[in-house]
Amino acid sequence: MSPSRRAALALPLAALAAPARAQSWPTRPIRLIIGFPAGGSTDLVGRAVAEALRPHLPQPLVVENRAGANGAIATEAVARAAADGHTLLIASSTHNINRHQVTLTYDPLRDFAAVAILSRQVMALATGAASPFTDLASFLAAARAAPQPITIGATEALTSFAGQDLARRAGVRLEEAMYRGGAPMMTDLMAGHLPVGFTSTATALPLLPGGRLRLLAVTGAARSPALPDVPTVAESGFAGYEVAGWGALLGPAGLPAAVMARLHAALGAAFTDPALRARLDALGLEADLRGPEDARAFLAADAARWDAAAAEGLVGRTG
Repeated sequence: MSPSRRAALALPLAALAAPARAQSWPTRPIRLIIGFPAGGSTDLVGRAVAEALRPHLPQPLVVENRAGANGAIATEAVARAAADGHTLLIASSTHNINRHQVTLTYDPLRDFAAVAILSRQVMALATGAASPFTDLASFLAAARAAPQPITIGATEALTSFAGQDLARRAGVRLEEAMYRGGAPMMTDLMAGHLPVGFTSTATALPLLPGGRLRLLAVTGAARSPALPDVPTVAESGFAGYEVAGWGALLGPAGLPAAVMARLHAALGAAFTDPALRARLDALGLEADLRGPEDARAFLAADAARWDAAAAEGLVGRTG
């Protein structure tokens, strides 16, 4: 862990009241908007962080799900909101990829204040327990032999990219089915209506104890500590394959620096809570708290990565 991240996690509670300009904030409930339905990874991260933040803020924090357009509907609402710290966004990796997949009315970098990076996560290729696929190799063998493309589920831009990149590397044809969130896709997987789908570990892990879901591979460079028995796509024959997502807290551009500092101090206090760490661990998520300066640099580098991927034709438009 870098010194900057250790410092962020160690912010003292006294810093909550430090910035004079922020002492009047918040004056009413804070809306935390999430661009995906309840039960998906972005929602799970947002609600976990919101619960941990509540004891450190003097006003209620209200979570609001606004699903649609790969999260762009919620993101647009925050971009247009007053920059007073009372409307915030839980953003995911789709935030930067969306500019290459859907028509946006906002700029993912220019129109937002980066408050913090919150977490990192890998994806998992899941199938129903009654599926004939027992590992990635058996799935790809079936895809090569099938007269028609096998359907693969996705929920947003990152899981869509995970499937497209796998198909490209494996030389198979897959037909994408786009779902509005992880929860409905998991329902179809477990019922046998969908052969396979990429989802986050946060969505898949709570469903494994019931025995109705099977994971074929994870997308990290190394195996997930939460899923040590599930091989990576890379070790299954596709060296260099890696797809990882992130969660971030953003506000409208122009968010006062004092409000951002107070909010990040509250996050620093929240991330020392063992209950939050345990909740993230249980979802296969890595706590990765970074302050505004590091968050801005991270988001800029992430945007450049997806610009390059789009230039190579690895990210296609969906709308």
